[in-house]
Amino acid sequence: MKNYRRFVTGIIVAWFLLALSASALHVFENTSQSVGVAVGVAALAPIVLFSLWFAASKPFREFAFSLDARNLTLAQIWRVIGVIFVVLEAHRVLPAVFALPAGYGDLFIGATAAFVAWKFGIPAHRGTFILWQALGITDLVFAVGLGTTARLFVSNGPTMVPMTVLPLSLIPTFLVPLFLILHIICIAQARGWKAEPNDARHTATRAHSPLAGGSLI
Repeated sequence: MKNYRRFVTGIIVAWFLLALSASALHVFENTSQSVGVAVGVAALAPIVLFSLWFAASKPFREFAFSLDARNLTLAQIWRVIGVIFVVLEAHRVLPAVFALPAGYGDLFIGATAAFVAWKFGIPAHRGTFILWQALGITDLVFAVGLGTTARLFVSNGPTMVPMTVLPLSLIPTFLVPLFLILHIICIAQARGWKAEPNDARHTATRAHSPLAGGSLI
């Protein structure tokens, strides 16, 4: 499993370097006021490849299930960088139809990630944990959809062109698919959790209580 961890880490590093290099070479740059096909392919390809690998490879699934769902959820704290969209919209760099929903959505997910990981990342709160992960996916998909169709709603003013060049181009081509994959792994893990019966949790709580029948010595 340790070798698998190194292998997957290497893939993620290579993926980041590829996205960075392509951005530096202006592969994703698009002056037609939208994010463009290249950005769309870069965002979707890792998700498709992950899904196929996850479905076809039992060792990879076992590795994914061995990851700590709480740590994967904590990684979503980085979504607070969505505040950048709000700031750029205020300076008329990005269109409000994209920047405000995407920015505030990311801020919500990032700001609540630590609490969700600590409070709900256990079998007893499986439903709430899955719901929050689904909200995180919805925010990402909604943001991508708005980024793709923004020019249909706003004919003049700020465009989506800044999202196709560095440093913002790394968000749709690397961070968005990475965060979405982490959500998928968390949901897949949580679906396999067995919720503890209330009686069992009550008994366990009493057994660990220093007041529950017994000396502290």
